[in-house]
Amino acid sequence: MVNWIITCCKDLWFRDRNEVSPYINDTAVRIRAGLLLAIPIYMAFTLFDAIFGSDWVITGAVITDTLETDFDGHILYNVEAIKRTFDYSTQTLVLLYALFEMISGMFVSTSRLSPTILLSSFLAKNLRPVWKPLLPKRFAWSIGASFIITCLIFFNPEIFAGWVNAVAGSEILPETYNYMPSWIPLVMVWVCFGFMWMETVLGFCAGCKVHSLLVWMGVLKEECEACNNLDWGESTSKKL
Repeated sequence: MVNWIITCCKDLWFRDRNEVSPYINDTAVRIRAGLLLAIPIYMAFTLFDAIFGSDWVITGAVITDTLETDFDGHILYNVEAIKRTFDYSTQTLVLLYALFEMISGMFVSTSRLSPTILLSSFLAKNLRPVWKPLLPKRFAWSIGASFIITCLIFFNPEIFAGWVNAVAGSEILPETYNYMPSWIPLVMVWVCFGFMWMETVLGFCAGCKVHSLLVWMGVLKEECEACNNLDWGESTSKKL
């Protein structure tokens, strides 16, 4: 048992950590995607509340019937209400952790720092491994990282605007209101949820397919056996 744990912590989800082009266990990748699926679900609820929720909170201290109705026959009341304020410190921490997970999984040296990689490697240890190259996954996770950064800017517009304005030496972005349209992070969260769901349930990596297409078109010069549709079934079986 101890040797099993040590081996798992040492090798993680890699076929061979010393390979020039590392291969990772796609079974563990799918488990990890399922673990991380909780983040876009949480962010989707947060964005729905922030975008479509009420901007006012009725205190209930003063509610008076005006004895009048509007044109639709609704009774009008005088109420005491306060402007709703939003604190996204928790969401920011969650997004920063998600960004850390995306970046740490891109490289062999940083994979040990990821709790989800370690946990998914443990959970997949006794399952049949499916070896796939890290390179397309790295591209897919870079797309996820860009989505996360966009959401971070939406939740912290004044901080990002301050950085941009400080570098530019002039006020390029406003620091008093959110300049990013709310539909941008909302769409990205649901796209991210869809991609991760397909990865977890169907084993379909949309980012990997995009990477494969770009390699085929010659946009990316990175060589990838899987992207070039080469058959590695024989070499994989030998490893097993």
